[in-house]
Amino acid sequence: MFHFKRPTPAAIDNAIATTRDLPAATPALLTLLGGPIAPVPPRGFVHDVSSTEIGHGREVFENARRAFSTWAHFDLGWVRVANPAAPIRSGSMVVVEVHAAGLWSLNLSRIDETVNTSTLFGFIYATTRLHVEQGRERFLIGFDPNTEVVTYSIEAISRPRHPLAQLAYPFTRLMQHRFAGESHLRMRRAVYPEST
Repeated sequence: MFHFKRPTPAAIDNAIATTRDLPAATPALLTLLGGPIAPVPPRGFVHDVSSTEIGHGREVFENARRAFSTWAHFDLGWVRVANPAAPIRSGSMVVVEVHAAGLWSLNLSRIDETVNTSTLFGFIYATTRLHVEQGRERFLIGFDPNTEVVTYSIEAISRPRHPLAQLAYPFTRLMQHRFAGESHLRMRRAVYPEST
C-alpha cells in the first residue's frame, strides 16, 4: 500500500485486478443522497463535511459535471486518480495515488452509487482493503435553479485502516483536510477554464 517509488502502471493494474471482485470492506455509514446513516459515527470513525460555492449559472454546473468526469477534483499534484479513464458509474474501481511525506500510496475504492440529474451530479464510493482508510466518501455538485448557485460538497465517514496511517493519525487528518481544501479550489478553477 505504501511505496518509496511511484507505482508503475502494471502495479496499478494489478491492484485493480486484486480488488475488483472483493466484497465491500467498509460498513454502510453514508448514503449518496441521505447523508450519514446514524446521527453519530461508530467509535473510531470521524465525520467530515466541506461545501463551497464554486460559481453561478447553468454553464458553470455543466463545466463542473465535465470536470468531475475527468477527475479534475483529484488533480492536485500530490494526489491524482491513477486510472483516469474510470467512468463515474456504480461498480467502477477508483485508484487514488497519493504522494506525501516521501511515500507513495495507492488507495482503491469502489463507486457504490451515482446521481446525474439536471440539478445534481456526483457519486459515493467505499474504500476497499487496499486503501489506507476505511470508510465511505461522497462528492456532489449541486445547482440551485432559483439562485443559480453551483456548490461542491465532500462528505466522508472514515477511520485509518493501515497501521502506518493509525500511527501517524494527526498527519493523516492533516492530509485529509488538505485534500478537501485543495479539491474545492481546483473545482473553482475548473469551472472557469478561460481564467486558468
